[in-house]
Amino acid sequence: MEHTSPSSSAHSAASQRFRRELRDCRVQRGLTQRALADLVRFSRETVAAVESGRRFGSHEFALRCDDVLGTDGRLAALWPQVAAEQLAADGRRGPRAPEPARLDRQVPRQRERRDARDPGAVVDAIDELRELIGQVLNGQPEADEPERRHPSAEPLDNQR
Repeated sequence: MEHTSPSSSAHSAASQRFRRELRDCRVQRGLTQRALADLVRFSRETVAAVESGRRFGSHEFALRCDDVLGTDGRLAALWPQVAAEQLAADGRRGPRAPEPARLDRQVPRQRERRDARDPGAVVDAIDELRELIGQVLNGQPEADEPERRHPSAEPLDNQR
């Protein structure tokens, strides 16, 4: 996946070196941006944007370019530093904290577990799933509103 590079980080050392190596190797091989793009199966716009510093490439992009350009892994070797610059440019310093749990949502009541080999337990589980699916499709009922079940969610007498 490509990532947009903000102009403030466009002049960082590893990214600059990556772009320079990419362009120099492409030109040495006599390839246009379009020809390289076709060979590495990325768009010409991606090649141009990476070379100009408007975007970061991807690790896959670096690997494919190394392979096609015969650079003995020079671009891939630069990738960990480029990726670190990319994370800093994106304002991330590692995994983002999970969003806090919403307290306004009602947690579904857990029913006691029954043996899955018991046909009655299986039918009960299916009924519970139908009810949950109906709630999702029809929206959660309000606390003061009686719970409505979809007619097809009602168990048939011959199923028990």
